[in-house]
Amino acid sequence: MHKYLNAIGYGGLTSEKELNELLREAENVYSHHELVALDPDIDYCEFRTECADDIGLCVCGTSDMKEHFERHYYFPYFKGSGITSYADVMIERRIDKEAYAGICEDAKLGISLIFHLQNTSECMQMTGGQPQEIRQVSITLSGLCNYGMILLPVMKNPEQEKKRKEESRNRMMLLSAARNGDQSAMESLTLDDLDTYTKVSKRLVTEDVFSIVDTYFMPFGIECDSYSIMGEILDIRKTENWQTGEELYIMNLNVNELKFDVCVPRANIVGEPAVGRRFKGNIWLQGRINI
Repeated sequence: MHKYLNAIGYGGLTSEKELNELLREAENVYSHHELVALDPDIDYCEFRTECADDIGLCVCGTSDMKEHFERHYYFPYFKGSGITSYADVMIERRIDKEAYAGICEDAKLGISLIFHLQNTSECMQMTGGQPQEIRQVSITLSGLCNYGMILLPVMKNPEQEKKRKEESRNRMMLLSAARNGDQSAMESLTLDDLDTYTKVSKRLVTEDVFSIVDTYFMPFGIECDSYSIMGEILDIRKTENWQTGEELYIMNLNVNELKFDVCVPRANIVGEPAVGRRFKGNIWLQGRINI
């Protein structure tokens, strides 16, 4: 079973038989259907069925001339809201299946951000299934999370918040210059990192790490699109899986200046979510390129 079925309210599935029944239902009673020609005899085929608003299962496979569908894989999806970033995005096909990953460089993070591409069929039509870079396009990211924890916010006065935003802007400008080969920008970033490490090391002697680190976004595990995050909750709403009745939280987070939505089962959150508090968890990052 897919690890993140639990994140969209299917934590009660206990056997492969139940899963296969659910997937067959998705193939027969679907809310969205896409076809893309791979060759004269075979089409790439997607069936999407929703279990809540913008949440559901996507079953992918191939269909032949006799309209016989062969399932290759499936995945749970959650469509986020708004625009997370404007960046250059490289689309790459995965090695083992007709699935795609998006890779973008966001100046707010300073790392290559890899996400599972949700609108595969649209991108296949545009790129012809070949690796391709799309320049300055808007991206909507979202995350699926099985378990999470709520933390209280770090107390900051207006002057500290203003200083933090100014430092963040300066760092983004330095990162942009460093990517273009500016040697002085690279040296400044190195010195800033050393200075930050020294300050944090001294504070860790007497303080808890989560009172020092306000937010973070870093790779988690061996999967390239899995991340461990902590971010401020900007908005929160409840929804429900129509089939299972499980309650889900949809939280809009600010993580290292990136704003995106995360879906997590209500029963698997430690603490009470509220605007202004922080959410910590491990997510499977998905994204949609707004073509």
